[in-house]
Amino acid sequence: MLEPIVWNRNTLLMIDQRKLPHKREYYACKTLEDVCYAIKNMVVRGAPAIGVAAAFGFVLGIRENLEVDHISGKLISTRPTAVNLSWAVCRMKEFYRLGLDVEQKALEIYNNDIAINKKIGENGSEVILDNFNILTHCNAGALATAGYGTAVGVIRAAFERGKNIHVYVDETRPFLQGARLTAFELNELGIKNTLICDNMAGYLMKSKKIDLIVVGADRIARNGDVANKIGTYSLAVLAKYHKVPFYVAAPFSTFDPDTECGNDIAIEERSDTEIKEIGGVKIACENQKCYNPAFDVTPSELVTGIITEKGIFKASKLYKFYNKLGGKDGC
Repeated sequence: MLEPIVWNRNTLLMIDQRKLPHKREYYACKTLEDVCYAIKNMVVRGAPAIGVAAAFGFVLGIRENLEVDHISGKLISTRPTAVNLSWAVCRMKEFYRLGLDVEQKALEIYNNDIAINKKIGENGSEVILDNFNILTHCNAGALATAGYGTAVGVIRAAFERGKNIHVYVDETRPFLQGARLTAFELNELGIKNTLICDNMAGYLMKSKKIDLIVVGADRIARNGDVANKIGTYSLAVLAKYHKVPFYVAAPFSTFDPDTECGNDIAIEERSDTEIKEIGGVKIACENQKCYNPAFDVTPSELVTGIITEKGIFKASKLYKFYNKLGGKDGC
């Protein structure tokens, strides 16, 4: 299994996703500042992976004898939209105050993430039938997690169960996580796939070439609204019109009951360089004005179901089930 995150007791190693698919190199983090840089600058990305990285970043900060609130604040400020980041930091902070071994707890978060992803895959594979053509957006594979993946994990689990499937991969402008990362992962796994430009998805749906869409999530609000990579909302609207099932795959740690609805989710805006350059090559004028929101919000009524480690739920019913579980551990 692809190991996007490796902990060796003194250093956090993460595959530098900025260099994929052409180079597979690990980026070494030895300090809290190193981890914050890696999260902010997309060395590591994907909500679950960011949460895992933050847990180990907390460990490194404690070993530097930094103050706990300073560690927490630095990590949480790196990227505002993915709730797994604050979820992991909150848990680590609580573990520390209880006098528990924070390194051991970070490893538990890491191992649990992989186990949860596999369960998400198992549950989600049931909605993928033999000979399906599946569309996915951005990267919600092993690289976006501690390993295995969420949306790509669902696809992977169906493939591992012997189903004949094919995946259309949105390139995912402007950072090209689909073209660079998801296609790379699917090729590594031997899963048939075809790369398309983002603006081709509607045509494929109209042409009856898409049987199902599955994407990941960075935050799910209490009412079931889903924040995910920019372009997800457009896919959901197209899917509704063309009657294509639209699923979101995410662990329960991505569910945020403290955020009432999608309008309350902070949307990260990133540098215009991501739009004006591709791989360091300039494609627009230097002084060109740009707008680069990294995420959008899909209303719950456009979501067929949310695939979690606990089962598949209607988005609007997720909060009710969350309450039955007694809420999240930690804080």
